[in-house]
Amino acid sequence: MLRHEIAHLGHVELLTPQPEQSLDFFVRVLGMTENGSDGDSVYLRTWDDYEHHSLKLTASITSGVGRTALRAASEEALTRRVKAIEERGLGVGWTDGDTGIGPTYLFRDPDGHEMEIYWETEWYEPPEHLRPSLKNQAQAYPARGVCVRRLDHVNYLAKDAATNGSFICDGLGGRVTEQIMLDNGVVSAQWTNFAQKSYDLVYTNDWTGTNGRLHHIAFATDTREDILRAADIALDHGVFIETGPHKHAIQQTFFLYVYEPGGNRVELCNPTARLIFAPDWETITWTEAERAKGQAWGLKTIESFHTHGTPPVKD
Repeated sequence: MLRHEIAHLGHVELLTPQPEQSLDFFVRVLGMTENGSDGDSVYLRTWDDYEHHSLKLTASITSGVGRTALRAASEEALTRRVKAIEERGLGVGWTDGDTGIGPTYLFRDPDGHEMEIYWETEWYEPPEHLRPSLKNQAQAYPARGVCVRRLDHVNYLAKDAATNGSFICDGLGGRVTEQIMLDNGVVSAQWTNFAQKSYDLVYTNDWTGTNGRLHHIAFATDTREDILRAADIALDHGVFIETGPHKHAIQQTFFLYVYEPGGNRVELCNPTARLIFAPDWETITWTEAERAKGQAWGLKTIESFHTHGTPPVKD
């Protein structure tokens, strides 16, 4: 299996039944920048992502995740990954591509989450008022709200985390860096990566047994202190804080979890992920007993972290 065929997580589409309130949250609270719209969707970007957008916010009758976009490492890598996806019977087909990207191949993971892979992309050209002083920076620091730096990862809920993790590895050339294995041998969660950042896509078993739901999307902040400041900003803006600030044991991420107005969980994280340089990295497996100890400094995981997902499941 060729590794590094996927360069990175490109952008993600988030569905919201409260489009105006959600847009206000991402712009005013998180400090993202609008970069166009199309129909019911608004394109938003963080200040250090180099592409056209980091988030596509789409008005919908319910919450949840739409399409997740992955950028291939080359046109040849795109061709190879499309073949691998089709061999696994998960392909949907080619499109001309959404705003900011070229020819795009649509597919689904084994759980049914929509994904797309592309190579050609539009590099962001900031207008004069957003032009940075440092030419190696995508956009001027907005100095508004949390000022999230980049899109970091997506955590999906799935019927079976291991099946989806295997697809990420075998179909897309990823790698499982860490996982949780229960006492009965069931793998309840897997963290997968494509390059040196320790995780990009995460799968967690959905307690409802439902397909295609979202646990959270995550944005990286510039510093760990920004997470503490984000908690104060959330408090001032009436944003619901689910848990944190604290530190995960798995992946050692400093975190804050909030709900945006549409009901989707959003993580603010730093450091965004550890860097893994070892080409022969072996998966770190956490046991049920180890996870029962809670997060890195002993904080027990809040119950809603295991039960809340989007879209909500009807009784």
